[in-house]
Amino acid sequence: MVPLYLRAHSDDNVAIIVDAEGVRAGARDGGGLTVREFIPQAQKVALTSISAGDPLVRYGQTIGYANRVIEPGRWVREEMIDLPAAPSLDDLPLATAVPAPLPPVDGDTFGYTFEGYRNAEGSAGTRNLLGITTTVQCVAPTVEYAVRRIKSEILPRYPNVDDVIAVTHGYGCGVAIDAPDAAIPIRTLRHIARHANFGGESLVVSLGCEKLQPGRLLSPDLPVLEDVIRLQHAHGFAESVAQILRAAERKLEILNRRRREPCPVSQLIVGLQCGGSDAFSGVTCNPAVGRAADLLVRAGATVLFSEVTEVRDAIHLLTPRCINADVARALIREMRWYDQYLARGSADRSANPTPGNKRGGLANIVEKALGSIAKAGSSAICGVVGHGERVQERGLIFAATPASDFICGTEQLASMNLHIFTTGEGSPYGLSMVPVVKISSRTALAEKWHDLIDIDAGRIATGRATIDDVGREIFEFVLDVASGRKKTWAEHWGLGNALVPFNPGPVT
Repeated sequence: MVPLYLRAHSDDNVAIIVDAEGVRAGARDGGGLTVREFIPQAQKVALTSISAGDPLVRYGQTIGYANRVIEPGRWVREEMIDLPAAPSLDDLPLATAVPAPLPPVDGDTFGYTFEGYRNAEGSAGTRNLLGITTTVQCVAPTVEYAVRRIKSEILPRYPNVDDVIAVTHGYGCGVAIDAPDAAIPIRTLRHIARHANFGGESLVVSLGCEKLQPGRLLSPDLPVLEDVIRLQHAHGFAESVAQILRAAERKLEILNRRRREPCPVSQLIVGLQCGGSDAFSGVTCNPAVGRAADLLVRAGATVLFSEVTEVRDAIHLLTPRCINADVARALIREMRWYDQYLARGSADRSANPTPGNKRGGLANIVEKALGSIAKAGSSAICGVVGHGERVQERGLIFAATPASDFICGTEQLASMNLHIFTTGEGSPYGLSMVPVVKISSRTALAEKWHDLIDIDAGRIATGRATIDDVGREIFEFVLDVASGRKKTWAEHWGLGNALVPFNPGPVT
């Protein structure tokens, strides 16, 4: 048997096994490498003799140091690798290798469009939704009950509205609402309440006594006071629900008049995220998403990459790509803030990888981060926004978020109107507010989860497709989904994870 393995860079001294059933001892490739023990799919094989203290190199970068001698053909396990120090934030290159602007896609100087819903303030929706935002978790069950009734009793009369969404969350009371870090969940929820897919017709349900009063949540101008329902003012549960249903019908009448129309791709804001990553993620699905990100930026879209902990160990590769020194310093600022946040909790970046990541061949956070940043493609980084902030710039943007799937998705909803999610081990993750395009790192996962995975990037590992092929496929699929011509599997099944605003502040 000839072992099939993937070497990410010519300088690498380790590679990952591609064979679905793994490779048995004695397998030999044409270059003289003999596998010395059984190595499962996605795990690392040593390509050369590695001495104790030598760097282990993947993606052309050091992912750790060998703590023992490793012979060629051996399985390079997690326990053989010592974690290197994180790159210093004090002497990074700033905007020293800014990529040249990429040409328009296919030479199209007029720009791509998608069929979206134009909003008065200049944004565009990819879906036409009634969003019912809540100020506090206490009202969530009542709002969810009301939404079930709206969907069954009222929504069928308004066929041009895609859905009704209860924007519930775990924040709003029992917190130090005036603590400096409380600004993060509050601004996240404020921007979500005014999401582009809600068409400016958001409805807010408040309890009445909570710390996150509507005045704190809402901007002074939108929504107007009559769009707020306070349950403590109602006479009983039935009246509370009736008020929500009456207000919802008023909003549905307005939303039902909306129609899709051509919108410039500059109004498309696409969030990128990975979850359940494996060793294939950095060589199949993430680079393919990076190609799609380049195409989207070239077509005029804004693309967000995030997950501070999964960027931190590759920060030295990103600050040179920033469009100017100020953007590079802003990127460093977000890394430093999160280092300090973790230190306050007596944790560090090494706590990030999950058992599933390790089972899938990722030895540590360094290897995971180097694969994660492949989603960012090759264009210049044009801006940085802090946790829960709304994006103002166009192009490739770093939006600071934790790496947690559901917290990252919640924070990206402050800006994005479409989401791309890559996975190696598998995740049924979805968001009710935006379409989520799911991309697998391995064909085996796409075949097993044929009704959850939208695009199989595992074909890259076996040579049945190139990174460019799959990147173009993702790009075209994104435009079709944004235009409503196609639905993702997550939409088909109605999968929507709970929103979890990031709250680094004290709970009282």
